[in-house]
Amino acid sequence: MPPLEWIRAFESAARNGSFTAAAAEMGLTQSAVSQRITHLERQLRTALFVRRARTIALTLEGEAWLPHVRTALDGLRDSSEALFGDGRQQITISASHSIVSLWLLPRLDKIKAVSGGKLSVQTMVLGAHEAAQDDLIRVRYGSGNWPHKHAVRLFDEAITPLAAPQLLENTDHWTSLPRITCAGPRPGWNTWTSRFNIPSTPLPDLRFDTFSSALAAAEAGLGVLLGSLPLCATALRNGTLVRLSDDILHHHETYWVLAGPDAIARADWHALSIALQ
Repeated sequence: MPPLEWIRAFESAARNGSFTAAAAEMGLTQSAVSQRITHLERQLRTALFVRRARTIALTLEGEAWLPHVRTALDGLRDSSEALFGDGRQQITISASHSIVSLWLLPRLDKIKAVSGGKLSVQTMVLGAHEAAQDDLIRVRYGSGNWPHKHAVRLFDEAITPLAAPQLLENTDHWTSLPRITCAGPRPGWNTWTSRFNIPSTPLPDLRFDTFSSALAAAEAGLGVLLGSLPLCATALRNGTLVRLSDDILHHHETYWVLAGPDAIARADWHALSIALQ
């Protein structure tokens, strides 16, 4: 039986696709991870990785062994949590201000139930696509190609023009109204106008760096917002915003909840995934 620390190095490197990333995750140097995997390959008498100049790839033998390794490590982790507890005092969620206010707060009671009432929320300002694997549960926007052990998408992104009802009182068609734009990864007015063949003017005269700020401006009647329907559900339900078009722009990127094995017990992950939907 190879030492467990060698096997953990193999699993981490295979999951992260990098000896360097595995070293950061395990708190080791890159050379230490490489050495452990080399020792493992010698004991098994087979190569587990194909080493290239800047990348690594699993060999056929490595690919065949990896699911067995993961099953064994998961079983060891689950049994230790079940018998001895996971030792966590709280769960910590890192998300943008918009996600915190528009998605997490309406579900806070359910999330606290999963954490036993011990919950910390950190507002993430920069690095929307960055998602380190540590003891934080992170909500990030992207296409879903994350290396994290736990990953679930919050919703399917659907975008359409929204405005306050009072803004529509003295206009023949909404396309002539002022427009609001928001910085970030979502498609903007250029994409919408070309996709649905509407005038490209007037150009947006209000720009915000967070979606929650742009949403507040739209609710105040300051312009038309290309809004994410899932994030604007409360505003639409309360009538502070109305839809202006039956057209919907579906986007392949959306928000994902990501967590490594140190962020949450596997037994709690399923319950948290449900609470966040």
